[in-house]
Amino acid sequence: MKAFPLSAHMGYLFTDLPLTDRVAAARDHGFAAVEYPAPYDIPARQMAGLLNAAGLRYTQFGLRSGNAANGEKGIGILPDRREEFRASLTEALDYAEAIGVRMLHAMSGILPAAERRPEHRACYIGNLRLAAAEAAKRDITIIIEPMSAAAVPDYFIDTPQDAAQIIAETGAGNIGLLLDIFHTAAIGQDIHQTIRDHAPLIRHVHIADYPGRHEPGSGELDFPAITATLAECGYEGVLGCEYAPAGETVAGLGWMGADWVGSGTKATG
Repeated sequence: MKAFPLSAHMGYLFTDLPLTDRVAAARDHGFAAVEYPAPYDIPARQMAGLLNAAGLRYTQFGLRSGNAANGEKGIGILPDRREEFRASLTEALDYAEAIGVRMLHAMSGILPAAERRPEHRACYIGNLRLAAAEAAKRDITIIIEPMSAAAVPDYFIDTPQDAAQIIAETGAGNIGLLLDIFHTAAIGQDIHQTIRDHAPLIRHVHIADYPGRHEPGSGELDFPAITATLAECGYEGVLGCEYAPAGETVAGLGWMGADWVGSGTKATG
């Protein structure tokens, strides 16, 4: 059985600690990497130091996603925010290069179906083409993620099929799919077939059990079987742990002793 190393999503795990302490906590509890969508409040030089001290890598983060207080989750589809997207792209690329990140998430945004027009999709595709072209100069991949309506109502990309079609329309070779296992289950799709169908595009994987979005083993999903399918399809990345702990983070890490968790990434506390 192929075992996959784990990336701690610091927006969900170890949230009782300041963000600057979560990198070391991830290391202390057996994670091989970390991720967090918006690291910008920590200067890149400081973040690089935290990563070096812990011996961890940072797997991926996102371009700025707009005004969270207003419910925004990305601005890529909004024609009147193109300049903001461009500025965010430059900032993200500079930060990524400074800390050794090779993947950036360009979120699409939220828009009710009744308000969607062809220009919104065209805007996103144009922004992705720009992002891919600039990222390619630094050997960075752009990733996009479909999010289920149950978890993120009105998110513009809500199925892996739509994400794959958008990637195809960009014509860019360095845009890939962030496949979230929880979101895939939440929309009722066969996880194994989805992996097989989109394997060539998958660049990163998020895990959480379903229902509940808690630790693996807390719900209905068969993670040994899911990771076996990922391995069969040639996935070589890490598994991003984007789940909401049912209790305290550390108390819920017992599942990390499973055979499908990579060697050297077992929980130690």
